[in-house]
Amino acid sequence: QGQEKLSCNPRKENGSHVVVCELGNPMKAGAQIAVDMELSVAGLEDADDAITFQLQLRSKNSPSSPAVTVTVPVEAQAEMELRGNSLPATTVLPADWRGVEGSRRLQDHGVRVEHVFQLHNKGPATVTNVTLRLDVPRELGGRILLYLLELGTEGGISCAPPPGLNAKQV
Repeated sequence: QGQEKLSCNPRKENGSHVVVCELGNPMKAGAQIAVDMELSVAGLEDADDAITFQLQLRSKNSPSSPAVTVTVPVEAQAEMELRGNSLPATTVLPADWRGVEGSRRLQDHGVRVEHVFQLHNKGPATVTNVTLRLDVPRELGGRILLYLLELGTEGGISCAPPPGLNAKQV
């Protein structure tokens, strides 16, 4: 009829983590109680797509009920944001510009442009094993548009070098 807060206490029992909640002491025979429980579970980053636990009613005066297995799906939410810029922001080459074939000097192949990308997790959950695939157009109309010179990372990130990275050894 009324609503009361349950007093629940975690403890270890036979090597398992158990949460014990007192429903009433003493409880009248034939009493019916509805319980809504909210559980907070830590360490779900390494969980699969669901967590499973067991519920069981125990009484000192009568046999315990059979354990019921409850499965709750786990769904992590994280919003990722990709930021990027180029230095210099604008580059203009004459329409008739041609690179010097066979040269290993950087300036003979065009203007150096550095593209910097930052991937940010805006939460609320943490993320692991994130894959970012970035496709860069290297040719346009059969002519070299961008010559990929090098790839660098910061912050414990590993990247697979794209095919043709600094193929002319500039």
